[in-house]
Amino acid sequence: MQIDIYSDMVCPWCRIGKQNLMNALAAWKDGDQAVIRYRAYQLDPDLPPEGKPFREAMAKKMGGVNQIAQVTAQVTQAGAAAGVLFRFEHVTRMPNTLLAHRLTALLALDKQGAWVDAVMKAYFEDGQDIALKEVLLGIAAELGEDPEALGERLDRGEGKLQVKTDQQEAARLGITGVPFFVFNNKYALSGAYPPEQIIKVLEQTAAESSTE
Repeated sequence: MQIDIYSDMVCPWCRIGKQNLMNALAAWKDGDQAVIRYRAYQLDPDLPPEGKPFREAMAKKMGGVNQIAQVTAQVTQAGAAAGVLFRFEHVTRMPNTLLAHRLTALLALDKQGAWVDAVMKAYFEDGQDIALKEVLLGIAAELGEDPEALGERLDRGEGKLQVKTDQQEAARLGITGVPFFVFNNKYALSGAYPPEQIIKVLEQTAAESSTE
């Protein structure tokens, strides 16, 4: 089973959707055979490289500051139900995630899941500015990666092509929101569905793949 996940590190529903997928795979009989690819998607690719203040960016998106508390409370509640923590009181920046996506592309496939989890935790729980190269390399170092080598690869421009390719593929697929899951290049699921619904898609995809 190949699963492509289009997501963005600043998307709380992507964090919830990823956790729901992991829970579904843990419960599904063939879940340990799934190969997951993390594909880049930027909710706001026009953010400046240094990002913007969180409340300013959210107010513009939500139509006013009065909506922020309601939205973050809803997300926090949904996250708790899925098993992930959100501490929006610590979040002060809305970062541009291009560098984070480029680093994802530079990591081995089996290291990408832990990396995405760590970046999302750093942002949503610890309030770190994940637009900053030094912050991202610090997270990579905590995961046992070589930050100096990764920094040099970023300086050479590596990862840009992979991110651009992912964005082009997302446009081809008509993706306008994330999380977006593609199973065996055949079935798609858009949104943070609960594990039991994801399992149904996994079973259907596996059943049809076995008859081809």
